[in-house]
Amino acid sequence: MPAPRLRTAAVAACLALAAGPLGACGDRPPATPRAPAEATSAADAGGIAALTAAARKEGALNTIALPRDWAGYGALIDGFEKKYGIDVAVENPEGSSQDEVNALKEHRRDGTAPDVIDVGGTFGPAAARQGLLAPYEVVPYDDIPDEQKGPRARWYDNYGGYVSIGCDAKRVKTCPSTFADLRRPEYKGQVSLNGDPTKSGSAFAGVYAAALANGGSFDNIQPGIDFFAELSKNGNFIPVESTPATIEKGQTPISIDWDFLNLGYADDFRRKGADVDWHTAIPFDGSFAQYYAQGVNKDAPHPAAARLWQEYLFSPEGQNIRLRAYARPVLMETMEENGTLDRAAAEKLPTVEGTPAFPTEAQQEKAARTVDRGWAEAVSG
Repeated sequence: MPAPRLRTAAVAACLALAAGPLGACGDRPPATPRAPAEATSAADAGGIAALTAAARKEGALNTIALPRDWAGYGALIDGFEKKYGIDVAVENPEGSSQDEVNALKEHRRDGTAPDVIDVGGTFGPAAARQGLLAPYEVVPYDDIPDEQKGPRARWYDNYGGYVSIGCDAKRVKTCPSTFADLRRPEYKGQVSLNGDPTKSGSAFAGVYAAALANGGSFDNIQPGIDFFAELSKNGNFIPVESTPATIEKGQTPISIDWDFLNLGYADDFRRKGADVDWHTAIPFDGSFAQYYAQGVNKDAPHPAAARLWQEYLFSPEGQNIRLRAYARPVLMETMEENGTLDRAAAEKLPTVEGTPAFPTEAQQEKAARTVDRGWAEAVSG
């Protein structure tokens, strides 16, 4: 086993110590610890125990756009509050990635800005380039693949999934399983996305997947825009943001969204006895996987809590909570190797073929510019 992967096994013990009596933990702290707002790692702040003490003193964490039914956030928020006694506020739970970046800028120094962000593929690097994020290396930073973190640790992926097609079998006679299926006339007025792809990471991924299914590539997202323009023209695509509420009302019986969301919605509908029979298919003709990035606000009102939250999300506890919500943890391979992975939860993930490839930062930026220029006109009809 490569040496860097051994670090993750120590993370669980480190955070367990921090939850109890305070003491030394993790890398050796500097002779003179830096203030949390300036710390670039837990060790830099004096160690996990010192960071935890500072975060508890702050007593609060500002977050934004974290629905409780998204990738395990309900359990993550409850777990963090219980473990550390820190209150977590969630502004605009149904907000988009762009809303998060806007909040960093609009509330930069008024004390109400989000301490942390959770954003789709293109938004983390963009926020970093705008000087909005602080460099911070979580304890298992070395275990995060190089292509899934920024060069200065201002953003790094935490969890992800595959674009999928969700469908209510009670309202749709034959559920689609591919992008090609979505062209069928029987799906008129039924196909939706989870938001606007110029603002929403999940909707943007849906367009990228459609591009791959229609002759496009990571360098060419235009076929995806053209696909939705076609669906809009023939009446199949509707400009209604798909949510559990719109699904339950029958407004969006077919939804292109992340597999972890569609699978989670199915569980929720069953638990509450909703009149919905929600099925999930990962389209083989447009297989697209993506991860969501975390970042610490450079001007975080609660800098210690912001950094402790990152440590929690990247701990085995946090990563397994993601997994139980069908999201694929970025540290899944490392955790499988060191025995900290919840294997029962891992076995519930849908089977996919091959190893996912990811667009580079430059390719994502190019795709985002193309979508920004062409999406509104493409679906306006």
